[in-house]
Amino acid sequence: MKKILILNGPNLNLQGTRNVEIYGTTTFEQYTAMLAERFATRVEFDYFQSNVEGELINAIHASVGKYDGIVFNAGGYTHTSVALRDAIAAVSTPVVEVHISSILSREEFRHKSMIAPVAKGSIMGFGLDSYRLGVEALLE
Repeated sequence: MKKILILNGPNLNLQGTRNVEIYGTTTFEQYTAMLAERFATRVEFDYFQSNVEGELINAIHASVGKYDGIVFNAGGYTHTSVALRDAIAAVSTPVVEVHISSILSREEFRHKSMIAPVAKGSIMGFGLDSYRLGVEALLE
């Protein structure tokens, strides 16, 4: 059985209530329960969310030898954090970058991802299903 960390950055603790026209009304607690059920025979999940960049970096560092992969939505840090980019590049744990909305169809400042060049791949624009697709990418 694979072990995968679902890692979320700032403001994603508000999923289900924030900008519902973009992000929907399903909470991460609801969605991660659905993921766990869907992949019950193949994946054990852990979930961590923080609004603090350093805590996300610590989670990435601690992933080595503990997880087979990370599905990571860095939120607003996607576009600004060299430190998160460096943390991903420094560890052997594969990371799939995910976004609920398409960052390319949003404001121009969201079009560049600092994470994408060091991630195994990027998935965006499929709503919360982007996370499932990220898990499947790690399993393949």
